[in-house]
Amino acid sequence: MSQGAYRWLAHENFPFPAFKLLREAGWDIKHVGVDHWGLPDTAVMDMAIIDQRILLTFDGDHGTLVFKDGYRPIGVVYFRLDDYLPEAPGRLLLELSAVDWQFVGYITVVEEELMRQRPIPNHIS
Repeated sequence: MSQGAYRWLAHENFPFPAFKLLREAGWDIKHVGVDHWGLPDTAVMDMAIIDQRILLTFDGDHGTLVFKDGYRPIGVVYFRLDDYLPEAPGRLLLELSAVDWQFVGYITVVEEELMRQRPIPNHIS
């Protein structure tokens, strides 16, 4: 299944130009900053879980919510990029979509030269 066929939730710290690029590519994506600016991380995670959306974030606290606090989203993509153009995370996701990278059931950490994944405990596909 193409990644664009999944449902996505961009945290307010996810660059708006990257969000716009994905939306224009036909992805079912919402951006927390549009209607819900300033929500606590727990509320953002609840939104991702309720709406069954993969969370896109630059905030490592979401990993704590999954591994220590028991939240069970369908997936989280955590970007740890220091220097990037605002559209870069969106372009990277489009490239990964083209090779059918799997995000459901995982927390995926995206760094400059490395991507790694950890399964979400007790994830139900």
